[in-house]
Amino acid sequence: MLTRPHPPVLAPPPALRPDGHSLFVDFDGTLVPLVDRPDLVRADSELVELLALLRRRFVGRLALVSGRSIEQLDAMIGPVLADVALAGSHGAEVRFGGRTIDPPRPEGLDAATAEIRAWGAGHPEVIIEEKSHGVAMHYRVAPILEEPVRRRAQMIAEHHGLEVQHGKMMVELRGPGWHKGEALAALMEQPPMAGTRPVMIGDDLTDEPAFLEAERLGGFAVIVGGGRPTAARHCLSDVGAVRHWLWEIAS
Repeated sequence: MLTRPHPPVLAPPPALRPDGHSLFVDFDGTLVPLVDRPDLVRADSELVELLALLRRRFVGRLALVSGRSIEQLDAMIGPVLADVALAGSHGAEVRFGGRTIDPPRPEGLDAATAEIRAWGAGHPEVIIEEKSHGVAMHYRVAPILEEPVRRRAQMIAEHHGLEVQHGKMMVELRGPGWHKGEALAALMEQPPMAGTRPVMIGDDLTDEPAFLEAERLGGFAVIVGGGRPTAARHCLSDVGAVRHWLWEIAS
């Protein structure tokens, strides 16, 4: 349950000292702008440099928490992630300290993906993104298709025992039983994150479980953009503001 029923005007996050904190950051809409073609996203050189600096400042206490799969994040960002903890597929898969937790691909996902592909053949405006633990339907270039996409996703999900995850101009089908908050909590049990306070930054509904978990563990959450009920106590206006705040921390 979100803690604020109406979107308030939230204060910017306070200055953050790396000592005593662990930093968890979403990717799309937080470190890079949302785009019409999510499959074409790549980290720019400035972002790679920023992540390298943050990695050195938060030795072992920096994590990316994303709806993307770990494989996608590696391809989009590159070798700088070698010493960064990753929680991909909305928390289903986690890589930390050289170890990867990767549960079996959800039963029914292959059949659901085939049905979505067949439906998408008649709706080329909808971008279909296949992941290791889910399949997403993006309708950013055709907002008029929101209701048809949502109805189709719900029908296919119910047929194959999958869950529906709504996000910004997208719907994703994925396996049940995990979310970003669980991934944050699991990482916070591992040294050197254990005993620190988590800070979670994200922009989407999918980040709310991690916002709640960060608050529960004595840290705080930062929403990017705002404009909706949220568990976060702080806000940054856009990707540029996020990067500016992170540069101040990293410097």
